Amino acid sequence: MSVIDKFMCSGRPYHPPAEKQDAVAILMSGGTDSSVAAARLKASGRPVVGVTMLIPSALGPSCGGAHLRTCCGQGASQVARDLDIPHYFVDVREEFQRRIIDRFRSEYRQGRTPSPCIDCNTFIKFGAVMDLIRDALKIERVATGHYACIELEEGGARLFAVPHRKDQSYFLYGIRRDRLHRILFPLAGQTKPETRREARRLSLHADRSESVDLCFAGQDDYRAALGPDPDEGPGDVLDLGGKVIGRHEGISKYTWGQRSGLGIAAGVPLYVVDIDPVHNTITLGGREAASRREVQAENANVLAPERLDVGRPLHGKIRAYHEARPCRITELTDRRLAVRFDTPHHGVAPGQHLVLYDESGQVLAGGEIVRPRL
Repeated sequence: MSVIDKFMCSGRPYHPPAEKQDAVAILMSGGTDSSVAAARLKASGRPVVGVTMLIPSALGPSCGGAHLRTCCGQGASQVARDLDIPHYFVDVREEFQRRIIDRFRSEYRQGRTPSPCIDCNTFIKFGAVMDLIRDALKIERVATGHYACIELEEGGARLFAVPHRKDQSYFLYGIRRDRLHRILFPLAGQTKPETRREARRLSLHADRSESVDLCFAGQDDYRAALGPDPDEGPGDVLDLGGKVIGRHEGISKYTWGQRSGLGIAAGVPLYVVDIDPVHNTITLGGREAASRREVQAENANVLAPERLDVGRPLHGKIRAYHEARPCRITELTDRRLAVRFDTPHHGVAPGQHLVLYDESGQVLAGGEIVRPRL
């Protein structure tokens, strides 16, 4: 399939203006955030094109990913008609299956807890789709409805958190540094309630419901998207001393720090403190054993190398909607970083992500958390 064949026009086609203008492609899901972002771009007077990803569903026959779905709603083309802007669907089923769904399943089967939203932003939206838009539509600039801020400075573009609970900068740390200057976040200066009010004022036919991580699983429990694994089976549940205290149903059904659904009566609260895919075991322990101050990450993406030094006090997150906590860098290489938090974090999960911020809220770096040594 050629680059241009991946685009399917759902309304009037886009024709580049005769005079060179700073056109922008807005990734539209049909939801409130991307719809209002598109409206803001249109109001700015620049040429705007809506683009909606076609992705596979992980809930097809035998969870094989055969069913087609749009990300993440059906109303994007209607919103584009409301705004009188060109709109296209872009077929990224193959890339999404390989980069997101297949990796999602593999990670859980290796005892890790992946973040498909981070992978989608890194490899699909601001990777494959950004390249397809440039090659097929000749548009360099791409916008989304994310709540984060990019500031252009003399030394390059910088990514910042926004000061409210909807901040999504954690999910965006994986974007390549040399791409930030081509990205727009029109909602950076407002909150979610303000966006909803703007959508009502504009009478946009947008889906007002909130989306969550598993768009490819119909917003279902992650286990529904894993599919059958003929190699996975029951195994031993161990205590911290290595004694067998029960049986588990397959390691992909458990996550680090989990307490409920363990099926072990011990008289005290127990948590998953280790998942070992090599020996097919799960280890349980108390809350202290499930908490740690030292966190290591690999496959690091560094956005501000000049602001990273061993020993420097920073703030780190291990989950998107947790408050960033004080920490210091203890190890720093090209692809690996480690920090020590001032206070322990509960349920640090390999496969999730450590993201570092400075005191101004700038995103400095991040990486995938690795399995700790017990």
